[in-house]
Amino acid sequence: MNQGLDGLDVDEPLRPDYAGACISNVVPALIEPPDQRPSWLPEPAHDAEAVILLVLDGLGWNQLETRHHLAPTLASLQGGPISTVLPTTTATALTSLTTGLPPGEHGVIGYRIVVGGEVLNVLRWSTATGDARQTIVPQKIQPHSAFCGHRPPVVTRAEFARSGFTMAHLDEARFSGWRVGSTLATHLSRLAATEPFVYGYYDGIDKVSHEYGLTEFFDAEVAAADQIVAAVMASAPPEAVVVVTADHGQVHTGENVVPLDPEVLQHVSFQSGEGRFRWLHARPGHAVDLADACRSRHGHQGWVRTRDQVVEEGWFGPVVTGEAAGRLGDVALVAKGVLAFSEPTDTGPYHLVGRHGSATADELLVPLLAGRVGNAG
Repeated sequence: MNQGLDGLDVDEPLRPDYAGACISNVVPALIEPPDQRPSWLPEPAHDAEAVILLVLDGLGWNQLETRHHLAPTLASLQGGPISTVLPTTTATALTSLTTGLPPGEHGVIGYRIVVGGEVLNVLRWSTATGDARQTIVPQKIQPHSAFCGHRPPVVTRAEFARSGFTMAHLDEARFSGWRVGSTLATHLSRLAATEPFVYGYYDGIDKVSHEYGLTEFFDAEVAAADQIVAAVMASAPPEAVVVVTADHGQVHTGENVVPLDPEVLQHVSFQSGEGRFRWLHARPGHAVDLADACRSRHGHQGWVRTRDQVVEEGWFGPVVTGEAAGRLGDVALVAKGVLAFSEPTDTGPYHLVGRHGSATADELLVPLLAGRVGNAG
């Protein structure tokens, strides 16, 4: 990422390759492969008898590239970088991965989205009034089938079994829960012995990045995740191919959290999105003034786009449905460099040190790697 001395990215925002090497095209290429395999799909995944697709949440390509010495198994696999989707956030990216659709079509178009006048936290499936699973039905927010209509086994954290987000992006898949990394690897290996496609999800890298940033704690977690991949490679059946990807990368924002300028706030009714992809919802009649104020006060820190500009520029794919567009704000403020924009109601269990969501290379580029069991690389 090209940064100036003040830590701000001076480049234009990167755009996902929705027509090609993008996570939204990975599952269709593996489950219902075309006659001509796409060039971006690693060779070991071509014509595989069994595929284990393992998602390492939060492992960006740029972070992995500087840590090959900590991840020898991942470093031995074939493949390269592909793009995730925008915003570079777990809720949106995992839904694109499982449904094979860009965000503008599946409609889970951010981490915190507006539904029926409320801000829904998609990962917690909650609003300001609490659990929203009964009032905001997950399958209505995201009605598209996962995995091209197939029902493969899914191995993810046991506590996610009946979460709203699981119902939104993994509905009707056959669920197996894991509680520690060793059982994740064992579940994947056992299932691959009888299933042509198995999906696994590991969230440790993202969790550590959020709490500790890109420090020695992050390095230790990358090494631990690599050991999980090694365990899968060692125990899966010999006809299997292990494919590894991620939903987004990371940046280390630390204490660089920027409050919105009062000139901007006077035009804001409420906010959605997240710290590095903030949606500002204008007071009635203030949308134009809000966009102008954002450009004036924060244009050096973030890319400022109106809702119409984001749609026209294809940030969420070539098609944005009316339902998806209705979940956006009036103005997007997307962080350029290593900073986040604060918002009092966007809180969690701890202060975030590492973040994602924006359109920088560190967040948008993710690995797509593959290796045959017993012959990584």
